[in-house]
Amino acid sequence: MVMRLATTLLASALLTACAVGPDHVRPSMAVPEAFGSMPAIAGADAAHSFDDAFLDGLGDPQLAHLVHDALRANHDLRIALSRYDRANALLRGARFDALPTITAQGEAADVRSSASQAPGVSRDGRDGEQWSAGISAGWELDLFGRVRRGIEAGRADAEATAADLRAMQVVIAGEVAITYAELRGTQERLRVARANRDNQQATHDLVQARLDGGIGTEFDTARVRAQLQATAARIPALEAQEAMAMHRLAVLGGRAPRALVEELSGQRPLPALPSRIDAGTPGDLLRARPDVAAAEARLHAATARIGIATADLFPRFTLGGLIGSQAIDGSALFERDSETRIIALGIDWSFLDVGRVRARIAAADADAEGELARYRRSVLLALEDTENALVRHARTRAEDAHLERAAIDGETAARLARVRFEAGASGLLEVLDAERTQLQAQDAFAEARTRSVVSAVALYRALAGGWPGLSPDRERLAEAIGARMHLR
Repeated sequence: MVMRLATTLLASALLTACAVGPDHVRPSMAVPEAFGSMPAIAGADAAHSFDDAFLDGLGDPQLAHLVHDALRANHDLRIALSRYDRANALLRGARFDALPTITAQGEAADVRSSASQAPGVSRDGRDGEQWSAGISAGWELDLFGRVRRGIEAGRADAEATAADLRAMQVVIAGEVAITYAELRGTQERLRVARANRDNQQATHDLVQARLDGGIGTEFDTARVRAQLQATAARIPALEAQEAMAMHRLAVLGGRAPRALVEELSGQRPLPALPSRIDAGTPGDLLRARPDVAAAEARLHAATARIGIATADLFPRFTLGGLIGSQAIDGSALFERDSETRIIALGIDWSFLDVGRVRARIAAADADAEGELARYRRSVLLALEDTENALVRHARTRAEDAHLERAAIDGETAARLARVRFEAGASGLLEVLDAERTQLQAQDAFAEARTRSVVSAVALYRALAGGWPGLSPDRERLAEAIGARMHLR
């Protein structure tokens, strides 16, 4: 009878099984059709799409090498990869819950019964052996989708960690590119400061020679020397910034801080800027941003867990069985008459504990509401991040153009002021003022040029594009990140 009941129940389960709880639906949000801050560059050629290979667009092979190094060896990426592995391992474990659990066991025991258990039997007669062996199986009949919702939640968690891994790749590549741009910008500011120091040293030598020749004054010499020392004082701070940027790039690439000092010490120009960047549409952005994908996957997982909690309102059916052998002598363990078997249908229904079940459902609902709010927040933050990056990039390019002209004019004015001073057509004050203006203009232009490159990188990072080969393929990532770890 039990066998017929179990067979009937299994057949009905396969025909009528359903998953309780809500199904995940991507939340709808009103987003604009276009960004309101697209940068307009006069005379620009075709736009670079956000999914182009950004590093190739910057035209700096050393930067490309540093980014690829970091994508292979960065420790933050290795941590993100371990979380991705963990989520996939938990998903594999959840999938096994949908299959029967099969175990085997065996026992050999030497037994002595007490006199109370065997009255009238001698001490030797109460001694004996017990032998048993068997295979048992248990299977939860997932009539109401508790197991399936658990698998669904595990799959969504794995998708979220894969998106987190992609987001970390974008962050690491962007940080390398920004730090590299800051390094080259600092080196350019160092070049400017040293060149101005040398020019001011020449002016100081000229004024000192005039003083030694009796045609100058100590006042002029002191003023020139004060400006020279002020310019020279800029250099140590810039050298410290240069060293820290090189240390940061080495650590991002999984190396000791001073590993790249020799390689990066030589001055090189800042990476080239793409003439125009096409940000696409907000819809493109939301499909590309891994943080938005991760937020949606976590909302999906929270929704599935409502179903897991809801399933406890319904009975849980399990089908179990055992086939084995028991004997009091090892030689008889597998004889025909030693055979044992059990087929059982179990029903677990916590209907008397409905208060706790409904409390768990309410908690799962609250978690889902929180994840929905986080998803909507991530969408708005992604849009804000991109709009800000577009505005910043457009304005820094405009600032860059003005300061470049100022730097050229400042250099010309300082050169002419020295010529006029040497010819006796102007005073020392004009030279000092022109040299101070030249230094300020050239330093400001170097800073602005650096900000332009940084803003371009920030825009690509906001668009989550431009980084080559960012697929969440487990085997490729494992090979890449594990290829070489300089710090163990």
